Amino acid sequence: MARQSRGHHAGRQHRPEAAEPPPPGLAARVAAARAIAETLTLSRSLDERFAADLSTRGGLDERDRALARSIATVALRRLGTIRKALAQRLDKGMPKRVGMLEWTLIVAAAQILFLNAPDHAAVDLAVKATRADPASAPFAALANAVLRTIARERDAILASSDPLDDDTPAWLAARWRAAYGETTARAIAAAHRSEPTLDLSVKGDPAGWAERLGGIVLPTGSVRLDTHKPVAELEGYAEGEWWVQDAAAALPARLLSVRPGMRVADLCAAPGGKAAELAAAGANVTTVDRSAERLKMLAANFERLRLHSEIVVADALNFEAPPFDAVLLDAPCAATGTIRRHPDVAWIKRPGDLAPLVRLQAQLLDKATALTRPGGLLVYCACSLEPEEGEAQIAPILRRNPDVRRLPIEPQEVGGLAECLTPSGDLRTLPCHLWGENPRRSGLDGFFAARLIKAG
Repeated sequence: MARQSRGHHAGRQHRPEAAEPPPPGLAARVAAARAIAETLTLSRSLDERFAADLSTRGGLDERDRALARSIATVALRRLGTIRKALAQRLDKGMPKRVGMLEWTLIVAAAQILFLNAPDHAAVDLAVKATRADPASAPFAALANAVLRTIARERDAILASSDPLDDDTPAWLAARWRAAYGETTARAIAAAHRSEPTLDLSVKGDPAGWAERLGGIVLPTGSVRLDTHKPVAELEGYAEGEWWVQDAAAALPARLLSVRPGMRVADLCAAPGGKAAELAAAGANVTTVDRSAERLKMLAANFERLRLHSEIVVADALNFEAPPFDAVLLDAPCAATGTIRRHPDVAWIKRPGDLAPLVRLQAQLLDKATALTRPGGLLVYCACSLEPEEGEAQIAPILRRNPDVRRLPIEPQEVGGLAECLTPSGDLRTLPCHLWGENPRRSGLDGFFAARLIKAG
């Protein structure tokens, strides 16, 4: 009978209990923690991380992907404040060999301090995430205690937070103090704390598009919105009437004053916003970039915009063609002017990154000069706040090329924004420029541009 009984049970189909589904929002927070960890330990950009991984790893739906990115972005924008708050409440410092604990705490603290998530939900999900990671599980009680303390002391934490001393890497803070002075350096850092604007470059009728989309027309001609609606759902996107481009980034191409039929080269062109400016003005544009993948994005955008460009996959230093009427060089740079939009840049870049970039920029400037016909114009620009990548590049190129001189930019060419012009007549926009009462409608990317003319 015993054997029959065992045989009877052995013949049953075993059905393990279904695993309890994770609570809503947990997967997004775990993904945000992973993204922050990879940014800070592997110097991997958020754009790269989310584009490559979030659509597959963990099976996140669109809503969770958006939430994860939002949390990670805010956490990196205010990383110094968050880390200081955690350090002050961890009596013995961050424990060692604890898996994802630090990143989980950063994610939860970002929600408690800067997002609208209820404190209890942020704490509870952080504790669950800590328990789910074997390496950090023994510290679940610590996570709970520290985060509850941060929630109680939120006002004091925020009151003591300094944008330049806390939320800016020390080496960048020192550089900006030296380059711009204490007051402007603080204004730059404060601007980086605000959510960036959504700027559009329109083919025509900026006032009409501003009215249709609920935005404003900036003095520079760009349309600025404060919507959070997905870009592809906005009126005019599918019809190719405009493209997304920071108002400062739209200026360099306009400085060439291209006319229909002019031959213009855009070196290091992808993703193509400046090339679109040139093509929309009627130029015959040749876009050059070494990245085939990025040029695919440019081609797709040009197709949507119903614009044309000759696309060349090549290293600009090796590109050969008959001289052009005008050349735009948007040089590879440290991109510190884009920190408001891409806060990960502040934590990915290192002081040692600058020297090789500065050398490459000088080489590209020489190449761009060679590609410009006598009497033609050359605009050099970089989305960097670092003078070595901007102002300091111009005097050397003029010394190396006696037949080239600077053609100063006039205030009316940049919407009357005289504060964005240097004494030499170059363009220098800062994140704190064009600031108003509404931070969501204020600011510019940090950009440098110089316009040069080659002797005829």
